[in-house]
Amino acid sequence: MTAYRYDYEVITQWIEPGEKVLDLGCGDGALLKHLADVRQVQGYGVENDPDKLQASVRNGVNVIQMDLEKGLVGLEDGFFDHVIMSLSLQAMHNTQGILHEMLRVGHEAVVSFPNFGYWRHRQSILNGRMPVSESLPHQWYNTPNVRFFTIADFDVLCEMNGIAVRERLAFDEGKLVLDEPNFLASVAVYRLGRAG
Repeated sequence: MTAYRYDYEVITQWIEPGEKVLDLGCGDGALLKHLADVRQVQGYGVENDPDKLQASVRNGVNVIQMDLEKGLVGLEDGFFDHVIMSLSLQAMHNTQGILHEMLRVGHEAVVSFPNFGYWRHRQSILNGRMPVSESLPHQWYNTPNVRFFTIADFDVLCEMNGIAVRERLAFDEGKLVLDEPNFLASVAVYRLGRAG
């Protein structure tokens, strides 16, 4: 059984029934399985890890093995209604490239990521230690994360790259944060589109 993920509920609200959805770094396919069950989406996952790929197949998810660092080669422009990257963007070296690719093959992109500017993460650093939390669960020496960025950093990146932020929600322990999300939220979820 997969643990409850409140970001799945947010993402579900942004997806219309029957849409074509691509989930990048889909892991065991739990999000796509959820979307297929509640929104009847035509879902496809992309995963590079062979064990996670097999777990997706066991969950009945259509999955492609692909290295996301090389882009979404072979996928047609505008084919998908939504392209999702849930809690994986921070593990990408080519952050700008994958965002561009998501909006090339999809009409909208949805990304969620841990907010490194969260006050508890800042406190850990002030105490001389790298943060370990629900949203950043790994130790510094075994983390898959290669990018540590804040909500404010991501807003600037979107502006610099002409990416329209259509909606942004921020959370701490599953509760919506409305005031000072860059400081008080541990995770952010964005709905993105092409500017103009």
